Amino acid sequence: MTVDKAVFAFAGVMVLLSVALAYLVSPWWLLLTVFVGANLVQSAFTGFCPAAIVFKRMGFPTGQAFN
Repeated sequence: MTVDKAVFAFAGVMVLLSVALAYLVSPWWLLLTVFVGANLVQSAFTGFCPAAIVFKRMGFPTGQAFN
């Protein structure tokens, strides 16, 4: 799995988790969804992604998006 795929998988899990927590616990958990979405948008324009940095340090091979 490359860094790109790991970032997309992580973002998807975080969105699904926040929706489940919003439904089961509190609607305030939707702020996590907003945070994840904002990070995805800014990384599309800037190429900077904190999750990609973490996955690179964990030893995942680089892909095309986050070099």
